[in-house]
Amino acid sequence: MTRNIRHRAIVAAAFLAAAPALAGCGAGSDAITNKPYSPTEALSVKTKGIDISQAFFLGPDSGATLPAGAATPLYLSLVNTNAGTDQLVGLGVDPALGTAKVSAPVALPQNQRVTVGKPTPTILVEALKKPLSGGEGVKVQLQFANAGIVQLTIPVVTRSREFTAYPQAPGASAAPTPSPTPSATTGDEHSSGH
Repeated sequence: MTRNIRHRAIVAAAFLAAAPALAGCGAGSDAITNKPYSPTEALSVKTKGIDISQAFFLGPDSGATLPAGAATPLYLSLVNTNAGTDQLVGLGVDPALGTAKVSAPVALPQNQRVTVGKPTPTILVEALKKPLSGGEGVKVQLQFANAGIVQLTIPVVTRSREFTAYPQAPGASAAPTPSPTPSATTGDEHSSGH
């Protein structure tokens, strides 16, 4: 073999060895798998035999805030993996934030997914004592009849991207609309073509 042919064979072998690694690059910059996934800010946790997923408080539209006096609904999905049934009976929040309201206990049959908040929010933090923005976390205590108290920090997500289909949080104001600003012009723009 000549030196040039040997060099090409080495380059070709190196390329073929790197091909599987390069193929994974098409899955996205943050991908650790080639399976599709849907990123979200919502919280997912498994504790005391309760699987809590997609937990979030619905915040304002992107760029806005929930004003003091407004309310924020809690959305979450629950699966009771304990033996027997359970119930979500209460929500505790810091009184400096607002007042928690659970309209009715949420029945949790064994090994069945229960979605809270859809189609109608049933758990709210009302009479907010301070404005809330997307990206904040709210410390809560979920109280279950059998599993006891679960302490979590649940994120407040803005009503954007995959959350735009959710109804606006009670008392939320729309995001401010940007007003057009006059653009500066230079003399070159007016003199071109004359």
